[in-house]
Amino acid sequence: MKIFIVVGMPAAGKNIARLYAGTRDMVYYSTGDIVRSEAKIRGLEADPTTSAEISDELRGEDGMGVTRLALDEILKSGAEVGFLEGMRSWPEIELIREKADGVVVAVLTPRQLRFERVVARGREDDFPQSFDERDQREVAYGTAIPIALADAYILNTGTMDDAMEQLDAIVAQETSQ
Repeated sequence: MKIFIVVGMPAAGKNIARLYAGTRDMVYYSTGDIVRSEAKIRGLEADPTTSAEISDELRGEDGMGVTRLALDEILKSGAEVGFLEGMRSWPEIELIREKADGVVVAVLTPRQLRFERVVARGREDDFPQSFDERDQREVAYGTAIPIALADAYILNTGTMDDAMEQLDAIVAQETSQ
């Protein structure tokens, strides 16, 4: 199985992988979805503090628990190609690559544009006033390493269509090899 591992800072536009997969009937799993689902199961609001606590809990001592959950789901799907989003450390990338052909795709977006997106999307787990704190938490998780060592990059500063075209070119190149 070929898994496109989509990484990036909050509000960089990693969600384009979900949209891309959905329009092509491909499988997609997000660690953030797992965290939000767990909050809902527990009857909790997925505000930034609660989401961070649940994320830390699910990640476990080695930081890879939620990645294992997402990886198990995508492997069970039996699909030839799929997407995983939300990995934050290089050991998570290595874990995935032990089980599948993993291609790391980093979505890059300038900080100010990411902030504007947080304000615009108004997601319950994504408050503008905690933007800096969340960025720092992501960096502490080790997010910068998979971004720096990615196999391919999407510069997401234009339209959604621009980003989708970049992702399509990456997928086409990687699946034709």
